[in-house]
Amino acid sequence: MASLHIPTPPVSKFVSSPRLWKLFSSKCPRLRKHRYKNKFSSLSVINAVYTQSPSLPSLKMLGQRREKIQMDQDSISVLNETIRRNNSNRDASRPTLDSEEADKYIQLVKKQQQRGLRTLKGDSEANKGGFFSYKVDPYTLRSGDYVVHKKVGIGRFVGIKFDVPKDSSEPIEYVFIEYADGMAKLSVKQASRLLYRYNLPNENKRPRALSKLSDTDAWERRKTKGKIAIQKMVVDLMELYLHRLKQKRPPYPKSPAMAEFAAQFPYKPTPDQKQAFNDVERDFTERETPMDRLICGDVGFGKTEVALRAIFCVVSAGKQAMILAPTIVLAKQHFDVISERFSKNSNINIGLLSRFQTKTEKEKSLEMIKNGNLDIIVGTHSLLGSRVVYSNLGLLVVDEEQRFGVKQKEKIASFKTSVDVLTLSATPIPRTFYLALTGFRDASLISTPPPERVPIKTHLSGYSKEKVISAIKYELDRGGQVFYVLPRIKGLEEVRDFLEESLPDVEIAVAHGKQYSKQLEDTMEKFARGDIRILICTNIVESGLDIQNANTIIIQDVQQFGMAQLYQLRGRVGRADKEAHAYLFYPDKSLLSDQARERLTALEECRELGQGFQLAERDMAIRGFGTIFGEQQTGDIGNVGIDLFFEMLFDSLSKVEENRIISIPYNSVQIDLSINPHLPSEYINHLENPMEIIHEAEKAAEKDIWSLMQFTESLRCQYGKEPYSMEVLLKKLYVRRMAADLGIKRIYASGKMVGLKTNMRKKVFKLIMDSMASDIYRNSLFFEGDQIKAELLLELPSEQLLNWIFQCLGELHACLPALIKY
Repeated sequence: MASLHIPTPPVSKFVSSPRLWKLFSSKCPRLRKHRYKNKFSSLSVINAVYTQSPSLPSLKMLGQRREKIQMDQDSISVLNETIRRNNSNRDASRPTLDSEEADKYIQLVKKQQQRGLRTLKGDSEANKGGFFSYKVDPYTLRSGDYVVHKKVGIGRFVGIKFDVPKDSSEPIEYVFIEYADGMAKLSVKQASRLLYRYNLPNENKRPRALSKLSDTDAWERRKTKGKIAIQKMVVDLMELYLHRLKQKRPPYPKSPAMAEFAAQFPYKPTPDQKQAFNDVERDFTERETPMDRLICGDVGFGKTEVALRAIFCVVSAGKQAMILAPTIVLAKQHFDVISERFSKNSNINIGLLSRFQTKTEKEKSLEMIKNGNLDIIVGTHSLLGSRVVYSNLGLLVVDEEQRFGVKQKEKIASFKTSVDVLTLSATPIPRTFYLALTGFRDASLISTPPPERVPIKTHLSGYSKEKVISAIKYELDRGGQVFYVLPRIKGLEEVRDFLEESLPDVEIAVAHGKQYSKQLEDTMEKFARGDIRILICTNIVESGLDIQNANTIIIQDVQQFGMAQLYQLRGRVGRADKEAHAYLFYPDKSLLSDQARERLTALEECRELGQGFQLAERDMAIRGFGTIFGEQQTGDIGNVGIDLFFEMLFDSLSKVEENRIISIPYNSVQIDLSINPHLPSEYINHLENPMEIIHEAEKAAEKDIWSLMQFTESLRCQYGKEPYSMEVLLKKLYVRRMAADLGIKRIYASGKMVGLKTNMRKKVFKLIMDSMASDIYRNSLFFEGDQIKAELLLELPSEQLLNWIFQCLGELHACLPALIKY
């Protein structure tokens, strides 16, 4: 056997393919000793490129040429890269669903969607077709606003004027819109059906370009691109929630002790609170799937009591509950409230895991959690760390999810597939809000204020020292306390100096997250006791801090805070029956962005109690959907604008069943092509056990495409690039596997016609064609009856025909991420 020729360093430098680097890796020890050489070897191709070039071109050009040759000759590697890319977020632990199970769970999701729509928008909205309309009222538009016409594209609104239509003498109102190549007019009635406001998920609301009236095809292509991006998102969501619905846990028993625990609540529950209590109780006692419920209630409206009753239900059944807070200040407050509420239940142990603890205390807490000696664990994101091992976790309560980072949110999401999750929020993040609306998770809305609550008076104005001192003196004169909030630590001491000079006899303190643990804890406790009258702080006090006597909050440089932050900060006051005041100061209104001005106007308009939920909806329109879609979809949103994108999303969710592809068993695929390749004897001798290897290949193909890809790469790593006959055999396996995934029952050829008999719907075929990257196959395929067909230019020999079918199915299979695959 010929020994392996190791190329010279200049050649090895331009071997950039990950697959080829594996040839030299320590994971392939057998390959380093010997290797089957044949004319299809990738190394042979490289050496040929290197030796045949008389002028020795640059390594970069040589590498590019080599990559092109390799791609042209090795279509299996190209397909494997596509499979790897499409399955990059593959969860191997996620059990697969068969078609029957999927039917049941898809119906459950649809019911949940309808329930979500009824709950949050009223029955009338749910009966209008199952998804929301974000069309704009033409009379609310201002000259210069950018709009999206559903059939034409992006234009600039000019105004509304009376004009006489061709078939009438009576003038009617028309909307005039400027496009890149002219002016269009449409009646107000038409405009209200077809126009959307153009918004983007960032400060810049200006589109890249206006659409052309003469080129509506370009607009259709942009819309299609957005539609495909939406469809991929819907599939990801659907698969996550189908997986969640498949998880089972026995319903919790109805505990007689719950009535006694509920009776200890010192206030009379509001109607919305009662409904939330009932919703959570039903989730626990009547469902077999883990709960994922959002409790959305304004600040001080009683969300915590809903969580306490959920905790009691779980702990009474012998399981652990975790309460996750974004700041240590809020975590400490939760710990104090829970300790007091459970004080009569001496058998329930409660622990706080925080950076305030010494190393010894922390180790002891971790040991108690692991052994099940702590029933209720309160803390910040440290509870999500790998060192925290739970004995029998049953419930996760997340307070203010929007305050956590991306990694923490991913960890929280991982819990949602196995334990009951209750999320508390006054202003839900857009993603949470959108999931609640679409019914992928349940939501309870507490919008009724407690009887003793008085609305907070909001004052929005330019900053002046006189206004600040006047507001503080008013509060101090009536015996109250004041929060003074800044966006950064940097300005805290400067404000302190100014206030100490203006109010020399008043006790003032500073609090922020970078202080020593003990110092911060002492400051917060003194403020809670009333020893400190003015607390100058960052937004560390944003979430949950409940100081009954603090009824004035001053927020400086208000333009630097987000909408949810401002709403939460304003909610720190007004917890008692006194009228509370929130002073929002900005430096100079002319310096504010349009987005910041809209945000402040919205906050001032939402002064009434219980408007946090409406505010979140308003905030989404202003701030955009970055946290929903992530960076990669931002360009797709920009193609059509947020409002149309969001409506398309709801439309896609309501038609999820129509965009479903039903796979079939691997062995039921019939391939009517006469191809029986014979492996060369030299290659058979080279393989250690050829029959077993071929059997393993069949087994991998039968399991799924990922297993087949792994098998092929492992085979090449161990034995090198296969000869042509083995490549044909592998391609047959890939063709059968891809056909099964696509619901194709039979593959045949008749003269120049290739037929793929399938269970696919025509709508699904159209979606695949829209998603397809290659124009070659998009233009040659058509749908007829129950078959996908293609007419070739000439009749191909069997092996060339197999290669065409392999490439074609590869293109179709690459579109699967946009489809529900059960």
